[in-house]
Amino acid sequence: MTDLINTPVSRRGLLGAGIGAGLVGGIALAGSGTAVAATIGRPVLRPEVRTRALAAMSRHISRIKCRDVIGICDFDEASSSPRFHLLDVQSGKLESLLVAHGRGSDPAHTGWLKQFSNAPGSAASSQGAFVTAEEYVGNHGRSRRIDGLDPTNSNARARAVVVHGAWYAERQMIAQHGKLGRSEGCFAFGQNDLNYVMQRLGPGRLIYADKVDRA
Repeated sequence: MTDLINTPVSRRGLLGAGIGAGLVGGIALAGSGTAVAATIGRPVLRPEVRTRALAAMSRHISRIKCRDVIGICDFDEASSSPRFHLLDVQSGKLESLLVAHGRGSDPAHTGWLKQFSNAPGSAASSQGAFVTAEEYVGNHGRSRRIDGLDPTNSNARARAVVVHGAWYAERQMIAQHGKLGRSEGCFAFGQNDLNYVMQRLGPGRLIYADKVDRA
């Protein structure tokens, strides 16, 4: 998986951000898979984004049945950066991958998300907490449905916002164009990375997407 980077995260930091033993205790870890470090710049999951994601986990705890791994997407980063982070809550291990955003969020195709939308037909990415649901095979092949848990993404299922693979989310797009292509609002990954995301983020897990502007 050439787009995946491993970064350790302090478990003490997770506990300090609001994830205590009562939240993670007794949760079995998903399969670890094998990761190969990429040669692109090393990503960082910013503390303010991590804190918001963990707060979303606590807020929606009744809907998040599996709390071992969280998917956190920092849309303040460019699409050329590994900005989708898989955070292992128990170990603090962080794995980061490339992900495309919706064309409605970046109409001029700059490679940067400019806006969110929950509106049908917007083709934009949505902000907030999602819970992963059933796997299916659709127009993009292997895919996973997600349900929005916040007012900012409540139309996710109706809009067919899902997790899927796409040619325009492959790493070579960055070498050729300096950015990934755009989805219709879905979390689109390169095919190899998709298979890993599908393994790690099975049903009942949190995906959190946000854009926390730097001060």
